[in-house]
Formats: sequence, C-alpha cells, structure tokens
Amino acid sequence: MLIDYQDGRPIYEQIVENYKRLILKGALEPAEQMPSVRQLATMLSTNPNTVQRAYMELERQGYLYSVKGKGSFVRREEGQRERIREEIRDRIREELGRARELRIDTEALLAELAEEERDARQKGGKG
Repeated sequence: MLIDYQDGRPIYEQIVENYKRLILKGALEPAEQMPSVRQLATMLSTNPNTVQRAYMELERQGYLYSVKGKGSFVRREEGQRERIREEIRDRIREELGRARELRIDTEALLAELAEEERDARQKGGKG
C-alpha cells in the first residue's frame, strides 16, 4: 500500500480507501487479521495515530471489527459493494454538478469516461 504525499486527502483517508478496495476485491479474506497499528505505521512511515484513525473509520464503516487484546480483523458482509457503489455514484453526481457550474460539457465528459472504461475492459481490466 502506497501513500501519495502529493494527494490532497489526509493520509488516514488514503489508508481507508486502499483497504476498502483490497477488501472489496477479495485480496483480504474475511476474518483475516490486519497488521497492528504500530506495524502498519512503521510500514507506511506514518504516525500510529493516523493508522488508528483509519482503522476506527474502517470499523465505523463496517469493513473491520476489533477483538480486545487481539487486534483488528476484516469483515466482509453482503451489501458492502452496494454501499461503495452508492458512495461512488454520489461522488460522481457531485463532480458532475461542479462541472456544470464551470460550464464544462458533461455529456462530452461522460462520453470520454465511457470510452476509457471500454478501453480498460478490452485490456482485461474490470473497471
């Protein structure tokens, strides 16, 4: 997992997004133990409080659960994909609204994105 220090988002949000992606792709199995806060902080060269905040957010969103004295574990439930789909749809709607405010041709923008998606699928990605 890489942290992009040029990204405007806080580091904990990047950690959350990276782990959500890994969980939803199935790269992390249900009940799999997460690295300890200290281990992950060392791996990412970041503050343990940042990792703790990310873990707490992942737990709040239903992607992790913790066992006192044991650590944090992956939770994958029905509906997680649908929740993330709704989050993405909401973000896209917000960005399209921003594009309209800036008088950007949203239909052309959506057509470009659809073309990129077709290209990615043809190259073997699932988009």
